[in-house]
Amino acid sequence: MDLNIFWFVTLGVLLAGYAVLDGFDLGVGILHPLAKNDYERRIFLNSIGPFWDGNEVWLVTFGGALFAAFPDAYATAFSGFYLPFMLLLCALIFRAVSIEFRSKHEAKIWRKFWDWSFCGASILATFLFGVAVGNCLNGILVGSDKEYAGNVFNLLNFYSAVIGILAVTTFAMHGSIYLYLKVEGDLKQRVHRWIWHTFGCFLVCYIFATIYTLVSVPRAIHNFEHHPWLWGIVIINVFAIGNIPRAVFLQRPGYAFLSSSLTLIAFTALFGAALFPNLITSSLSPEFSLTIYNASSSEKTLGIMQIIAFCGMPFVISYTAIIYWVFRGKVKLGKFSY
Repeated sequence: MDLNIFWFVTLGVLLAGYAVLDGFDLGVGILHPLAKNDYERRIFLNSIGPFWDGNEVWLVTFGGALFAAFPDAYATAFSGFYLPFMLLLCALIFRAVSIEFRSKHEAKIWRKFWDWSFCGASILATFLFGVAVGNCLNGILVGSDKEYAGNVFNLLNFYSAVIGILAVTTFAMHGSIYLYLKVEGDLKQRVHRWIWHTFGCFLVCYIFATIYTLVSVPRAIHNFEHHPWLWGIVIINVFAIGNIPRAVFLQRPGYAFLSSSLTLIAFTALFGAALFPNLITSSLSPEFSLTIYNASSSEKTLGIMQIIAFCGMPFVISYTAIIYWVFRGKVKLGKFSY
């Protein structure tokens, strides 16, 4: 396989893994204020407690792979999105601090502050991820020198905001389905109702965002004209979304979570299909876009990285599988719980 294409696909795999795994973490954070009392909030935190920090490794690996494989795209993205990326980093750090600090003191005002911090940081991080995706699809002001020529206000346009809101509703749905897997009793019945509300919000945003993308970003389906097999991803996406309410109605949370995960994977695949071969699309001129060829490292570097990836990825996947297997089942509060 062409090494440039290999690393484009590998970045997609890492991004999809992050979306599925940290997506439910962020979703639980978005839904956190809906818990009635301190016990339920602790249940929420402990449902993701063994996983959240490991899940973020996928994002770190994505950033490292982008830096090594496509350094020009990395440099342009981080210089152009500097302020949003700093806000994202602060949100992810504050989210982690909220999880760890909340249980250090029992005062109500202390815990309430960290509860809302956890929720706010989760919403902000998710929204910024969506804004980044929206700008990648819509294009940004990149000139012939591969430098971003706009300002932060150019990045927060209506289209990117729509994709940001879609990301928030998607992760909220994904998180509610995950909670349905992990909790018991009356809380499980309430979470079951939340799934219908979050799915409804997601569906409305998904339909609107899809129509708006087809109208305002027509090049998003350019590759579909040359590679008709890509429509198979669309079909998988639609069936996965349609299967979520069916699985919830049948009270099969594992089946619903699998469908929700497949939806996120399909979204990532469609994002890659709409973007390829670009990594950063220039809205000034297609010639200024950074592609997997004009923004890549040398072929030797990509080859060495491929060997490292083949050696390292089995360990990452095995570790992830073992952790999820060990901590399977319903959440129980114990001596060392958050």
